[in-house]
Order: sequence, then structure tokens, then C-alpha cells
Amino acid sequence: MMRRIIEIDEQRCNGCGACAAACHEGAIAMVDGRAPLIRDDYCDGLGDCLPACPVGAIRFVEREAAEYDVSVAARRRKEKNDGVCSCPGTTSEYLGKESSRVGLCEERPSCLLQWPCQIKLVPVKASFYDGRKLLIAATCTAYAYASMHEKFMDGAVTLVGCPKLDGVDYSEKLAAIIGENDFTEISLVRMEVPCCRGLELALDRALERCGGEFDVKESIVSTDGKIL
Repeated sequence: MMRRIIEIDEQRCNGCGACAAACHEGAIAMVDGRAPLIRDDYCDGLGDCLPACPVGAIRFVEREAAEYDVSVAARRRKEKNDGVCSCPGTTSEYLGKESSRVGLCEERPSCLLQWPCQIKLVPVKASFYDGRKLLIAATCTAYAYASMHEKFMDGAVTLVGCPKLDGVDYSEKLAAIIGENDFTEISLVRMEVPCCRGLELALDRALERCGGEFDVKESIVSTDGKIL
């Protein structure tokens, strides 16, 4: 069947093993100092491994592949970690917050400066960029951190994305945006979960590509809505 699955560039792989550790299905293993995809039916196509790779050697492709087999992958996962998923980004928890009618969204003005705001959709060159602050934000931060608009978005062009769900390498587009426009400063706000570090790595690669010398201001939001 044709489906989305990961592809690992063996030439770029440096054998660090980060992707194998991040793959909770056990689809990636270390073999002779490299990290190949060992079986198609182990890979769920969600890409937990993508943001873990420090050299960008992993990407999504559409190709003929064996269907993801939940039962087979479960057995493989049990072999790897005794059946327990240890990824903090997917651990369920109740945060203990009850609903409140204080500060309803219609009573608080939005600080979103432009539209669209998704990294995949924004233009590379636009007049609203010049002379502004640039905020790169993980999608979940706006939901986890209650004062996201006032503290980070006010007066800034806000670009949002999720490296795990979008399944793209943002670095090339971010490099083009940063290189083609005149920003006064760059900030990054991401969640504390491991997969969200992919956004930080993409920005780092973007700055390397465009030769930017920005001192990026990074903030990390915890899953219970605090700035760490």
C-alpha cells in the first residue's frame, strides 16, 4: 500500500542513536554505526524520530510500504521498553484546572499582527515583516500559556508550527524569511516536550543557512502552563 513513512539518509546519519531512542515503536535500530528503518510495519508514520535527529537525516516520504501493524509493533515495543511509552510529550495527565469565566477571549484583544500565521503558509517576503520582532512559536504554546498574546506576541510577527505533526523541515523557509526581511529581534517559544525541540533545531539551521547573527530569545513552556 502507498502510505507516509520515514526515510533515513544514510549519508547524513552520524550514528548518534537519538532517533532509535525516540522511536517508541522500535522501527529504528542501530546497525553498524548507522540507524536504518528495520521494518516498514513497525513504523507508524507519526515521526517521533524527526525532531530527535540533530543532522536532519530523516524525512517523510510517500511510498509503497507494508501497512503499520499495531500488534507486531506492540510486541516490538515491549521488547524494547517492556511496553511502557516513556515519551513525556504523549503522557496523559489531568492538570487540575477548573473552568473560569474571568478573562474570556472576547474580552481580551488578540495580538496577532498578520495572517496567515502558519510557517507553511506565510509568504517569504512581506511588508509587515520589516522593522518588526519575529516570534517563532510552537502551536501548543498558545493553548498552554494563558498570557501568550500579551507576553510574547504583542508587536511581533508570529509564525507557528508543529514539527511533529506538520512533518516538514522548516529550516529552509525560515532561512528565506529571516534572510529576506529586516527583523529587529527573534524569539522562540516552545513546549517542554522533546518533540518540540525540532522547532529549535530548525531555527538554528535556518540561522546557519542565512548567516544570521541574531541572539535568539528562547522561552520554554511547561505542560501545566508555566514558563520554565
